[in-house]
Amino acid sequence: MPSLFETTTLSTMTLKNRFVRSATWEGMAEDDGVCTARLIDLMARLADGGVGLIISGHAYVSREGQAGPKQMGVYDDGMLPGLNRMAQAVHDRGGRIIVQLAHAGTQAAAALSGLPAMGPSVFDGKKAPASREMTEAEIAGVVAAFAAGAERVRKAGFDGVQIHAAHGYLLSQFLSPFYNRRQDRYGGGIENRARIVLEVLAAIRRAVGGAFPVLIKLNSEDFLEDGFSRQEMLDVCRMLEDAGIDAIELSGGTGHSGRYTPVRTGRFDTPDRQVFYRDAAREYKDHIRTPLILVGGIRSPEVAEALVASGEADYIALSRPLIREPALIRRWQAGDTAIAACKSDNLCFKPALDGRGIYCVLEEREKKEP
Repeated sequence: MPSLFETTTLSTMTLKNRFVRSATWEGMAEDDGVCTARLIDLMARLADGGVGLIISGHAYVSREGQAGPKQMGVYDDGMLPGLNRMAQAVHDRGGRIIVQLAHAGTQAAAALSGLPAMGPSVFDGKKAPASREMTEAEIAGVVAAFAAGAERVRKAGFDGVQIHAAHGYLLSQFLSPFYNRRQDRYGGGIENRARIVLEVLAAIRRAVGGAFPVLIKLNSEDFLEDGFSRQEMLDVCRMLEDAGIDAIELSGGTGHSGRYTPVRTGRFDTPDRQVFYRDAAREYKDHIRTPLILVGGIRSPEVAEALVASGEADYIALSRPLIREPALIRRWQAGDTAIAACKSDNLCFKPALDGRGIYCVLEEREKKEP
C-alpha cells in the first residue's frame, strides 16, 4: 500500500515523500521580480522542513503578465543569478524544487507593469477585470515567453517547471467560456480553448527537452456559471496526457467564484470539511493515468494518508499550512500528527499586499500575547 513518506519517482525526479508545497504568491521578490535573500531563505526552510517537492510562487513569464507586487519573475536573463541561488539552496538541503510559470492575463497589475491587461476576450471591468482581446501574434508571443521562462529555469538548475493554468489566470481564462468569447481557433469548443495550453506545453518541451519534468496546475472546475466544467477538465487532462505532461495538480475556482475561490476561508479541522476537490479527483482517477497532485483544504496527515492509500491522489499538496508551519512535514513524520495549525483565515496575504511579504499574522499575534 502506498504511503506518505515513501520515496517515489516523478518523471526524472526522486522525491523523498509524497508532500508537495503548492505555489502561492509570497510578495518577497524585488520590485522587478528578481529573487531576494528572504525569498531564497523561505525555500530553504521548506526544504529543511521536509517537503518532498517545492513549487515556487507563481513567476511571471513576461512583464505584462505580472499579477501583484514583489512577485517573482523569470522574464529576463538578468534573473538567472538569483534563480540559481534559490535552486542551489534547496539542493544543498537535499530538496527538490520546480518553478511555477504564470501569466495573469486579465488579472494583470497594469499599474505595476505599465502595460495594459490583456486576455482571451474584451472585458469591461464588471464581470471580470477590464482587458483587451489578445491578437494571435500576442498569443504566440506569450507561448514563446513561457518557453523562454522554462529554459531560464532549466539553466538556473531547477528540477522542473509547472505551467499555471488554474485560478482564473491567463491560461485558465482561455480554457473557460466565462472568460473566453473568441470566435477564432482559440475560442469555441474545448479543443480550441485548450489550444494555447497545448501550444505552451509543446513549446516548453522543445526548449527544455523530453527529460526535464513539466507539470501543470489545472482547475477541477471554475465554480462559475458558464465556466470551465469538470467534464472539460477531464477532456483537457486527456489532451495533456497524450501530449506527455508529467503530472497534473488539481485545484479549483477563480477570483470571481464567491466562496469557492482557491483560498477558501473557514475551519477545516475535521475530515468531512477537508479535501475540496475529492469528487473531481475520483473522476480524474477513473479516466486519467497521469500522476495526480491534489491540493485544497487538506489539513491532517490521516486525511492525506487516506487519499494516497485509496488511490484518490498520488501526491498531497499544501500551501497555507506551510506558511504557518514551514516544518510541518518534518513534524508529522516525527510522530506529532496534530492537525496543521493554519486557521485558513487568509490574513497571511495582507502583509504581502503592503510590501512586507506573506506570513502568518495570527501566529505573530499569538507570540505577542502575554
